[in-house]
Amino acid sequence: MRRGDREIKEFSEIIRVMEQCDVCRLALNNDGYPYILPLNFGMQVEDGRVVLYFHGAAEGTKYKLIEKDNRAAFEMDCSHKLVMQQTGDVCSCTMEYQSVMGKGRIEMVSEERKQEALGILMKHYHKEECSFSGAVAMHTTVFRLVVSELTGKAHKKRMET
Repeated sequence: MRRGDREIKEFSEIIRVMEQCDVCRLALNNDGYPYILPLNFGMQVEDGRVVLYFHGAAEGTKYKLIEKDNRAAFEMDCSHKLVMQQTGDVCSCTMEYQSVMGKGRIEMVSEERKQEALGILMKHYHKEECSFSGAVAMHTTVFRLVVSELTGKAHKKRMET
């Protein structure tokens, strides 16, 4: 990371940032070009590792790409704020943000674990317990990204001296 002063080093703080994000951009390999998908997600820490859960229709390009190569990268960000500063005739601006990036391998979630995985997804957006239709779940594919590398970064202009 070029700007080490912006690195989020504490695992718990990285998790806190991820909990604030509402979209995860997943990048898959597509014959030399990344195939990027903005997805809703759920997350859980399992044995000290972050596991991200995703869902989608039963078929599509992403599944063909995952079948060919299950390696993936991801990015999520939040807390955006434009900060403008006027000094005399000169105007400068910067953007405050928090972001997390990483990579890992995708695994398809079995039918037996699908309800549990969908519950993890729902919990990210609905803090209270929420039920969902079993009929819809039957036609939904669920997969997870077991994260092997994870970094966090934040820029808060008001905190700089």
